[in-house]
Amino acid sequence: MIERYTTKEMGRIWSDENKFSTWLKVEIAVTEVLTDDKIVPKEDLKTIKEKAKFDVKRILEIEEETHHDVIAFLTNLSENIGPSSRFIHLGMTSSDLLDTSLALLCKESGQIILSKLETFHKTLRLLAVKHKDTFQIGRSHGVHAEPITFGLKLALWSEEIKRHIDRFKHALEDIQYGKISGAVGTYQHLDPSVEERACKKLGLKASTVSNQVVQRDHHANFLSALALLGCTIEKISVEIRHLQRTEVLEAEEFFAKGQKGSSAMPHKRNPIITERLTGFARLLRANAMAAMENVALWHERDISHSSVERIIIPDSTNLMDYMLMKLNKLFENLIVYPENMMKNLNMTNGLIFSQEVLLMLVQKGISREDAYKLVQKNAMQVWEKNKDFKTLLKSDKDILNLLNENEIDSLFDLNKILININKVFERLDLK
Repeated sequence: MIERYTTKEMGRIWSDENKFSTWLKVEIAVTEVLTDDKIVPKEDLKTIKEKAKFDVKRILEIEEETHHDVIAFLTNLSENIGPSSRFIHLGMTSSDLLDTSLALLCKESGQIILSKLETFHKTLRLLAVKHKDTFQIGRSHGVHAEPITFGLKLALWSEEIKRHIDRFKHALEDIQYGKISGAVGTYQHLDPSVEERACKKLGLKASTVSNQVVQRDHHANFLSALALLGCTIEKISVEIRHLQRTEVLEAEEFFAKGQKGSSAMPHKRNPIITERLTGFARLLRANAMAAMENVALWHERDISHSSVERIIIPDSTNLMDYMLMKLNKLFENLIVYPENMMKNLNMTNGLIFSQEVLLMLVQKGISREDAYKLVQKNAMQVWEKNKDFKTLLKSDKDILNLLNENEIDSLFDLNKILININKVFERLDLK
């Protein structure tokens, strides 16, 4: 378990106290419906509501003997309620209680995650606007390609997070299904309307059909949405880690006063948050895989999924809550170095404008193949002899037969890339 990385609000949700409180809500909701149907006397419902107390320590003590948590819970309730407790859990099976309450816990934890995810989306959009005109070198294969802006990179991430918000909202809806259909889902001892009304009281939807359990594709979808979000967080984290490399140093995690980077080297400022987030993303993917393994159960049910879910669902929601908390703080305090971005952009002596030259030569009427050869011939000299690309072009007679010096100068205008980047920002309604 990951107590160290659990926030107070998420820790409360998955605590034994809240779990049993949620179980009690489910039991009370069903009993209220049965009272409406005149199956449970009103006096007994009143007694149940007044005396339905539980003690976590006592439940765990009983479970040591019974080896069954639901029976231990019900036994503790009966100790406090008395004879009226015979109307608790009437016609229900353990999974009615467990799966319906699990839906409530996933809903509660998911809403916290969604709120932090939406906050992160807003943070990225604000930073994208701030750095819309902050020039940076774009890289492919890790090699300098063409200029971009740091704002464009942030805008791209913000749109990906927006898609995650949509996916997670769907997954959050999909996990909010309960069932009160009995031992193998046949409603043998309770009418289907009991399930529908009880779930409605609890703010859940009733499963359209179930066996003894709510089908585990719901839970696999929920954890898959978290795992996929984790993939994007890892993607962002890996980029920040690359940008913090000493040779690059275009962006950096905030380094707090008193923070230390290495036990051996006092100078170190390491990207520890993004490295941690990268590692946690692996756990989320592993948990999602385990959730997929839980879909196939024997016949109408077995409990091979149960032990797994007691770990992977609390852990995945805890992890994502923590990851988003850290990610929000990281980007609120992210250190950006525009001067280093410009320095790195100019590192290759103008090579990043090679496509500009290529396309202009093509426009002048020569074939793309011939234009490519002319540009590459000069580009290779820049790589091999560390010469200035523009200077080489201006001294190349074949180039000058097609382009004058003013035209060559115009091809190296960095501000031209902002024209269409501005259009992208308009398309995204980023202002």
